[in-house]
Order: sequence, then C-alpha cells, then structure tokens
Amino acid sequence: MPEIIEGVSPTRMELLRLSRREKLAEKGHDLLREKRDALIAEFLDVVSEVRDTRKEMEAKLSEAFQFLILAQALSGVEQVKQLSMMTGHEILIEPSTRSIMGVQIPLLESSDKLVRNVAERGYSLIDSSSALDRAARGFEEALQLIIRLGEVEEAVRKLAREVEKTKRRVNALEYIMIPSLKATRKYIRMRLEEMERENFTRLKKIKAMLESRE
Repeated sequence: MPEIIEGVSPTRMELLRLSRREKLAEKGHDLLREKRDALIAEFLDVVSEVRDTRKEMEAKLSEAFQFLILAQALSGVEQVKQLSMMTGHEILIEPSTRSIMGVQIPLLESSDKLVRNVAERGYSLIDSSSALDRAARGFEEALQLIIRLGEVEEAVRKLAREVEKTKRRVNALEYIMIPSLKATRKYIRMRLEEMERENFTRLKKIKAMLESRE
C-alpha cells in the first residue's frame, strides 16, 4: 500500500498543489519511459555491432596469422622478423565523443593511415613475399577493427549504465512517487469531506440551539 506524504495539510490549496505534482510526475514518467525504450533499442543495436565487429576482427586476425605462418615458411622466421622491424608505424589516436540520447559515447579516430599499401611499409619488395604482404595488411585491418571494437564496447557499458539509471527513475515514479501522490490526494479529499460533515453537524446544532432559545 502506498505511503501518504508526511507533513501535508488537509486543505483545498494542498489538494490542488498535489494534483499539479501528480500531473507533472505522470508526464515525467511517460517521457522517461520513452527514453528508456529508446535507450534499450540503441543498446541492442550497439550490442549487435559489438558481436559483429568482434567476429570480423577474430576472422581477420586468424587470416593474418595464417599468412604470417606461410610467410615464415617461405622466407624463414628470422627474415620475417627483420622485415617486421622495418615497418615501424606510430599510430596516434584522437579521442572525441558523440551523443546518443544524451549519453556521451567515445569516438576513437586515428590521425594516421592504418591500412597501408606495400610500398608504404618500408621493407623491400624483393626480400618479401605476397604472403607477408597479406599478413601485414590483415593485421592492419584487424587493428582498425580493434579500435572500433574499443569504441562500441565502451558505448555498450555507458548505455547499459544509462538504461539502468533511467529504469530506476521510471520505477521510482511508477511505484513510489505517483502512488504516494494519489494516496495523499485521496486522504486529503476524505479529510475535507469529513471536516465538511463535522461543520454541517456543528452548524445544525448551533441552529437548533438558537431556535430553542427563541
């Protein structure tokens, strides 16, 4: 049973004030419920993107490792290791954010080109093999996906927190605040009716007393 708000006076002014509060609470509840539903839809979309991105990243890494093993078989482990030392590439990540339903979602963008062509990797084409080129490209493409995965996984965490927070607010309004306002209004109406009956009875007694004196 909902609790009556403490400290309220059983007056018509208070009844009017509580009625306005109840209408505002119901409007806020509807808006928050719409926000919660929209957030859940966004959350499910991003979860799906996390799943797809992770699957694509794992496939790309698996392919890249297969070509790396083939390159090592063709050129030797030491030769592949020496060539890899020539492909040094400093990658600068610039973080920013975008807003989804008021939630700040991270964006990670590289200021450098992640996927390079063969000539940009720094090693000699004569000393390398097509397997090494495909392995290098595979790892670079996987790195792109890893950065994207970092974005969407953090987006999932932030959206999940916002969904939970919004759900708590919706439930607080739906199961505590609005029922409490309704119960308090009902209590005040009953008290006002009771006071009116008491006043009516009192007035009848006064009238009877005056008439008896006459």
